[in-house]
Amino acid sequence: MRIDRSSNVRSNRRVRWSGQGIAVDDGALPGLERIGLVRSVRTPQFDGITFHEVLCKSALNKIPAAAMLPFRFTVNGYRGCSHACRYCFARPTHEYLEFDPGEDFDSQIVVKTNIVDVLRRELGRPSWRRETVALGTNTDPYQRAEGRYELMPGIITALAASGTPLSILTKGTLLRRDLDLIADVAQQVPVSVAISLAVGDADLHRAVEPGTPSPQARLGLIAAVRDAGLDCHVMVAPVLPHLTDSTEDLDRLLGLIAEAGATSVTVFGLHLRSSTRGWFMTWLARSHPELVAPYRQLYRRGAYLPADYRDMLRERVAPLIDKHGLARDHRQFTPVASPVVVPEPQPTLFDVAPEALRPSSRPRA
Repeated sequence: MRIDRSSNVRSNRRVRWSGQGIAVDDGALPGLERIGLVRSVRTPQFDGITFHEVLCKSALNKIPAAAMLPFRFTVNGYRGCSHACRYCFARPTHEYLEFDPGEDFDSQIVVKTNIVDVLRRELGRPSWRRETVALGTNTDPYQRAEGRYELMPGIITALAASGTPLSILTKGTLLRRDLDLIADVAQQVPVSVAISLAVGDADLHRAVEPGTPSPQARLGLIAAVRDAGLDCHVMVAPVLPHLTDSTEDLDRLLGLIAEAGATSVTVFGLHLRSSTRGWFMTWLARSHPELVAPYRQLYRRGAYLPADYRDMLRERVAPLIDKHGLARDHRQFTPVASPVVVPEPQPTLFDVAPEALRPSSRPRA
């Protein structure tokens, strides 16, 4: 499936592999030249995925103040994500690299192979104020690529060694590998762990999040986080209008999340921005054509759901959260201190409508 946009054309046609060997193409793509491409690799273990290994110049990414988030810095070891969520807000970032935001985003994965060394250097600067650093707010840090490159243990260790609090958000069950490390680090610095789980129906999950672990596997991950002695927040986001927003669906999912041991939840609806909108609507037209007109009506004014829908969702969810004994987002982040000069901003999962971030909103986003 492709977005019908002439500008979004796959750029990399020359990478090949066969048998059990690894084929490398060192011919830099125009967009990748800007970010320090070393080589492009395909392996039989990751069929259909190309890894573009780059040497990054910076690791810390600063979030714009206008985002009104409880943290100002993120670290992203990967660009692109094999989880292939149809709704992923980060898809437009691949266009900067002259990839398309559809299939290329799912299969052309940029790996910042030197990110741990760069991060250590940045964290060692006298100007660094040890503000909370969020991991997983752009692309998933525990996507399949992490099984090959193992960037997260070094990132987590570097943050802890510098006295920097951190938060982790993921759909990936590979997080289990690092739970002992994270539990140890939580004795040194504040740590938040959150699992993203918004689709409970197995068939819909396979259609809309085809590269992610199953809902059942993520419920098991929530339990594993709790067994490791850590609190576990769950992001029930994005809620998909007319697909996952019924009282029955939300009640069932929140009940399962509570049974797994989650300590708190955040629930908010889908936002469709830029080329993500085109990619999602292409999928919707193929899989649920009857919903195309309702979605066009809902998003007729832009990327966010209208206020009346957001109010309805909050009112629907609030008693269900109470029913299942879950808390709203109570995670604590360090206060904002003096700024650090870091590279261009990237979008995050938490880019929701402004009123969803007000303390009075229930649940908080």
